[in-house]
Amino acid sequence: QVQLVESGGGLVQPGGSLRLSCAASGSMFSIYTMGWYGQAPGKQRELVAAITGGGSTNYADSVKGRFTISRDNAKNTVYLQMNSLKPEDTAVYYCNAQRFNLIYWGQGTQVTVSS
Repeated sequence: QVQLVESGGGLVQPGGSLRLSCAASGSMFSIYTMGWYGQAPGKQRELVAAITGGGSTNYADSVKGRFTISRDNAKNTVYLQMNSLKPEDTAVYYCNAQRFNLIYWGQGTQVTVSS
Protein backbone atom coordinates (compact mmCIF):
# COMPACT_ATOMS: atom_id res chain seq x y z
CA GLN A 1 0.00 0.00 0.00
CA VAL A 2 1.26 3.48 -0.92
CA GLN A 3 -0.19 6.69 0.43
CA LEU A 4 0.46 9.92 -1.45
CA VAL A 5 0.16 13.43 -0.03
CA GLU A 6 0.46 16.44 -2.32
CA SER A 7 1.36 19.97 -1.29
CA GLY A 8 2.42 23.23 -2.86
CA GLY A 9 -0.66 24.30 -4.76
CA GLY A 10 -2.15 27.77 -4.60
CA LEU A 11 -3.02 30.93 -6.46
CA VAL A 12 -0.39 32.41 -8.76
CA GLN A 13 -0.38 35.10 -11.41
CA PRO A 14 0.22 34.27 -15.07
CA GLY A 15 3.94 33.91 -15.71
CA GLY A 16 4.58 32.84 -12.14
CA SER A 17 5.96 29.62 -10.71
CA LEU A 18 4.94 26.94 -8.24
CA ARG A 19 6.56 23.75 -7.03
CA LEU A 20 4.33 20.84 -6.16
CA SER A 21 5.53 18.07 -3.88
CA CYS A 22 4.18 14.59 -3.36
CA ALA A 23 5.34 12.62 -0.35
CA ALA A 24 4.88 8.86 -0.48
CA SER A 25 4.61 6.47 2.41
CA GLY A 26 5.47 2.81 2.20
CA SER A 27 8.50 0.97 0.99
CA MET A 28 10.08 0.51 -2.42
CA PHE A 29 9.21 4.01 -3.62
CA SER A 30 12.04 3.89 -6.15
CA ILE A 31 10.44 1.11 -8.21
CA TYR A 32 7.25 3.05 -8.91
CA THR A 33 6.71 5.26 -11.92
CA MET A 34 5.47 8.54 -10.49
CA GLY A 35 3.25 10.96 -12.31
CA TRP A 36 1.38 14.22 -12.04
CA TYR A 37 -2.08 14.48 -13.58
CA GLY A 38 -4.19 17.57 -13.98
CA GLN A 39 -7.97 17.82 -13.99
CA ALA A 40 -9.54 21.10 -15.04
CA PRO A 41 -13.20 21.81 -14.26
CA GLY A 42 -15.46 19.79 -16.52
CA LYS A 43 -12.57 17.93 -18.13
CA GLN A 44 -10.97 14.53 -17.80
CA ARG A 45 -7.89 13.93 -15.74
CA GLU A 46 -4.84 14.04 -18.01
CA LEU A 47 -1.18 13.17 -17.65
CA VAL A 48 1.02 16.23 -17.16
CA ALA A 49 4.38 14.56 -16.48
CA ALA A 50 5.79 11.22 -15.39
CA ILE A 51 9.13 9.88 -14.22
CA THR A 52 10.25 6.28 -14.00
CA GLY A 53 12.29 4.77 -11.21
CA GLY A 54 15.34 5.14 -13.44
CA GLY A 55 14.68 8.82 -14.05
CA SER A 56 13.23 8.78 -17.57
CA THR A 57 10.66 11.52 -18.01
CA ASN A 58 7.63 12.14 -20.17
CA TYR A 59 5.64 15.38 -20.56
CA ALA A 60 2.40 16.52 -22.08
CA ASP A 61 3.07 18.72 -25.12
CA SER A 62 1.34 21.64 -23.43
CA VAL A 63 3.89 21.80 -20.60
CA LYS A 64 7.14 20.88 -22.37
CA GLY A 65 9.79 23.48 -21.65
CA ARG A 66 7.83 24.95 -18.74
CA PHE A 67 7.38 22.11 -16.24
CA THR A 68 9.99 19.78 -14.80
CA ILE A 69 9.31 16.57 -12.91
CA SER A 70 11.92 15.15 -10.56
CA ARG A 71 12.17 12.67 -7.72
CA ASP A 72 14.22 12.15 -4.60
CA ASN A 73 14.11 8.46 -3.79
CA ALA A 74 15.89 9.00 -0.46
CA LYS A 75 13.02 11.25 0.63
CA ASN A 76 10.23 9.26 -1.07
CA THR A 77 9.16 12.46 -2.79
CA VAL A 78 8.35 13.54 -6.33
CA TYR A 79 8.24 17.18 -7.42
CA LEU A 80 6.71 19.19 -10.22
CA GLN A 81 8.37 22.53 -10.89
CA MET A 82 5.90 24.67 -12.80
CA ASN A 83 7.25 27.79 -14.52
CA SER A 84 5.70 30.33 -16.89
CA LEU A 85 2.26 29.35 -15.67
CA LYS A 86 -0.75 30.11 -17.84
CA PRO A 87 -4.44 30.43 -16.94
CA GLU A 88 -5.07 27.19 -18.84
CA ASP A 89 -2.81 25.38 -16.34
CA THR A 90 -5.52 25.91 -13.73
CA ALA A 91 -6.54 22.48 -12.43
CA VAL A 92 -6.46 20.12 -9.52
CA TYR A 93 -3.14 18.30 -9.73
CA TYR A 94 -2.99 14.70 -8.57
CA CYS A 95 0.07 12.64 -7.73
CA ASN A 96 0.07 9.08 -9.04
CA ALA A 97 2.19 6.00 -8.37
CA GLN A 98 2.12 3.04 -10.73
CA ARG A 99 3.76 -0.35 -10.96
CA PHE A 100 2.18 -2.99 -13.19
CA ASN A 101 -1.46 -3.24 -12.06
CA LEU A 102 -0.91 -1.28 -8.85
CA ILE A 103 -2.10 2.32 -9.08
CA TYR A 104 -2.32 4.84 -6.25
CA TRP A 105 -3.61 8.41 -6.18
CA GLY A 106 -3.19 11.35 -3.87
CA GLN A 107 -6.02 13.63 -2.81
CA GLY A 108 -5.04 16.43 -5.18
CA THR A 109 -3.90 20.01 -4.79
CA GLN A 110 -5.52 23.01 -6.45
CA VAL A 111 -3.47 25.24 -8.74
CA THR A 112 -5.15 28.45 -9.90
CA VAL A 113 -3.45 30.76 -12.37
CA SER A 114 -5.18 34.10 -12.46
CA SER A 115 -4.48 37.80 -12.30
